[in-house]
Parts: sequence; structure tokens; C-alpha cells
Amino acid sequence: MPDAIFAHPRLAPVYDAFDGDRDDLAAYLAIADELDARVVLDLGCGTGSLALLLARHGRTVVGVDPAGASLDVARAKDGADRVRWLHGDATTLPPLRADLATMTGNVAQVFVTDDDWERTLRGVHAALRPGGRLVFETRRPERRAWEEWADTAPVLRDVPGVGPVEQRLQVTAVDLPLVSFRHTYRFLRDGTVLTSDSTLRFRDRDEIEASLTASGYRLTDVREAPDRPGREFVFIAERST
Repeated sequence: MPDAIFAHPRLAPVYDAFDGDRDDLAAYLAIADELDARVVLDLGCGTGSLALLLARHGRTVVGVDPAGASLDVARAKDGADRVRWLHGDATTLPPLRADLATMTGNVAQVFVTDDDWERTLRGVHAALRPGGRLVFETRRPERRAWEEWADTAPVLRDVPGVGPVEQRLQVTAVDLPLVSFRHTYRFLRDGTVLTSDSTLRFRDRDEIEASLTASGYRLTDVREAPDRPGREFVFIAERST
């Protein structure tokens, strides 16, 4: 079940306002250029920021997400007709023969069980052509990002068509490798308060590399995330079987 921030019909439309300028996406566009990827699968595409960016640069793009409300936001954006939007997850993908599959932001960390992570890797594997690449980022657990989240001040945004909305972040549990947190949103126009609870799994590099190998990938590169140097890794793996 997707978190409320992605699936709730009042929260999904405000997600982009709190998600920043997404300067992290330039790195994925550069990787698509580097790999000469023409067909791209954006898994966990959310409100479609990366999928639309890739489509604007001439790629054939399939955006997949289990949260229907987020896909509704994506489909309403300019250029959305250039992307094939699918409501589902990695286990429901058609045989796309994609050159590249991406998981941006926290997508790779929302699979908190070994079984869910393995099913996701296997599902993406089946959607890639032989030699296709999987690219995703994940936070380095030793940097303990959740300690910074605990000190996050409330954020207020004036969302077009919605009005002022306040977001608060609270870490609710740290039971490594799992970290849980809650976003609380207050809609100042009518006083509505909504919450969204999330849990991420912080896997270390060795665990990720072993899981890729076990799921039929060959790791080709591990890079620093350019927008969070020293805080995240970007993994690039090739479908090897």
C-alpha cells in the first residue's frame, strides 16, 4: 500500500511543492545519455518529474507507480501524453525490453522486506532487454540521515489552487535497518490536517551488491549522488542473464 503522501487525493497534488527543484534528476538524464538509453522505465515514477524530463529529451518512457493519485497528477502535467503511465509495481510490468530502468529518491528503500526487494529486482530484470541497465540511489546508513530529519523545521508552501499548506516531519521509530517517520500536513485554508506515515530500509553497500548478483545483475558502477555527495550511492547494474 503506497504512503498517503502519494496515494491520498488531497496530498498527492501538494507533493511537488515540498519536493524542491529536483536537481537530482539531471544526473539520471546524464546517465541515460551516457548509456544511449532510448526506452526508459521509471519505476515509482510518482508525479512524473523524471518521466516527463526524459520524454522531453526524446526518450520513449514508461512511468509506473502503485499510487493512483500520484499518476493522476502526472497525467495532468504538460507533455504527459508523451509518457505511457501504468498503475502498478515491478511485479505487474509487461515485457518492455527497456534499455534503462530507474528508481529515484527513496524508491529503492521503500521495499522493507527481503522478499519485496527481490521481487522488485526480478520484475525489473524481466522488463529490461538483455544488457539493459538498472540505476537507483540509496542513502548510506552510516550517515544516519534520520538524525537530521529529527531537527527539521516546519515548512510552509503556497500551493497553486490549494493555498498555504504547512508540512511537519517527525521521526517516529528507529529500529535499524528500518526508520519510520511521519509527515503532517495542515491546510491553512480550511484547517484540515492529514498525516502520512513512511518506513525506509537502510541497506548497506554489501547487502545491495549481493542482492543484485542474486537477482541476475552485474554491478558495473557505484557513484556518489551528485546532489548529496557522501550521503548516497548511485548503483548502476546490468542485466546479465
